[in-house]
Amino acid sequence: MLDSALIPLVLALLLDLGLGDLPNRYHPVAWMGTGIAAARRLAPPRGHWQRCLYGAVVVIGGAVLVGLIGGMVEAVLHLLPRPVYWLAEACMFKTTLAFRGLISAARQVQEALVAGDLDRARHLVSWHLVSRDTSRLNASQIAAATVESVAENASDGIIAPLLYYALGGLPAALAYRFINTADAMLGYRDPEREWLGKVPAHLDDLVNLVPARLTAGFLLLATPLLGGPIRRAWAVWYRDARQTASPNAGQPMSVMAGALGVALEKSGYYCLGVGQPPPTAQHIPAAVRLVSWAVAVAVGVLAMVQLLV
Repeated sequence: MLDSALIPLVLALLLDLGLGDLPNRYHPVAWMGTGIAAARRLAPPRGHWQRCLYGAVVVIGGAVLVGLIGGMVEAVLHLLPRPVYWLAEACMFKTTLAFRGLISAARQVQEALVAGDLDRARHLVSWHLVSRDTSRLNASQIAAATVESVAENASDGIIAPLLYYALGGLPAALAYRFINTADAMLGYRDPEREWLGKVPAHLDDLVNLVPARLTAGFLLLATPLLGGPIRRAWAVWYRDARQTASPNAGQPMSVMAGALGVALEKSGYYCLGVGQPPPTAQHIPAAVRLVSWAVAVAVGVLAMVQLLV
């Protein structure tokens, strides 16, 4: 699969960087979200285990369904001439990526911070990047939340889709994106979604175990390309990666903290890179550059694997 996947994979990255996301009415991930929202409205009104089972059916059934659709689409695309297939496949795979969207969101927050507009920065980081309450965050905390999100979303929005596409084509990439979207919409501990989102949340943890650690590794390898000390990035990764409640989020975030030489803290929960200074707005573009180098390293690794298999 790696041999046939590499060209559409690279084309998809370039298309995403050049064009960004499709409008929601044409975007498969937006359709997934619409379907998940409709399923949520039909959930059993009470009963912990009934709601838990219903959530399991939604996420597993939905992932299987979009995977089957992806398989049918891919089979049709394979009938096209090779260059046309590459482009069409890349256009489909591109919808599972969020590279340009991540860069754009981070840049908007940075610009608001540089302008001294904290209210706008708080709104942007809450709207685009994090689910936590941002109403009382100061400038450094906003910068930290943005850098953390850039690191975490490098896994969820870029490396994980690349990995699953390389391993299983469109079916695997689309199924992964459905699971990740279901977790983003249902995986909360509020009274309504505590049980409904249990299986989506745990399944998302499972499918991201490998991508999160690969992302951390790629960030580590990219650290010298940014001019950062790889030994410090490794030390912070080794020491702090398990501080977060998520088994995955702390992996790329801790490497990012070490690579940039900053402390990424969510008060009362974790502090990655303790003893280092807090980040500023200027660390946000550095985080984006590090992720860009890490993606380049990931593509290079995939190319080398292709030569070996």
